[in-house]
Amino acid sequence: MHKTPADSSFKHAMVEKYFDTVYRLALARLQESHRADDIVQDVFLKYIKSDKAFESEEHIKAWLIRVTINCTKSFFTSSWHKKTVPLTEELTFEIPEQEDIYFAVSKLPTKYRTVIHLFYYEDLSVKEISRYLGAKETTVKSQLHRGREMLRKILEGRADIEF
Repeated sequence: MHKTPADSSFKHAMVEKYFDTVYRLALARLQESHRADDIVQDVFLKYIKSDKAFESEEHIKAWLIRVTINCTKSFFTSSWHKKTVPLTEELTFEIPEQEDIYFAVSKLPTKYRTVIHLFYYEDLSVKEISRYLGAKETTVKSQLHRGREMLRKILEGRADIEF
């Protein structure tokens, strides 16, 4: 087993390299930047404190994605979250279509939003997503298909959809 260096300069480099990936995934799942910031801090604090022997940089990336998903799941199930009201955020987009797509994706249930994000925004393969989520490849393919169908209906302006 190949161990990656555990020194702080290596861990700092990994934080810099994967910060955007972790943040975007947390934001896609939580839909609030201040909550995503909290998750990012938690994830990287766990990584820095970890004495886990990673096999490769790909193993580190997979671990960070998995921990991000677990932290967001914990947030959704916390009693504190159930008693809060979300803040509205003003986002600006250079191209109007980007805004439409962003808000359409944000309307999807979390499991579909997650696979759509990992596939399209993080350029992960179905195989990688299945490994990171601990799901079967067929499940990921099915969720991608259903997520795309839901997006199509949202973007077409169909009012008869319920999630």
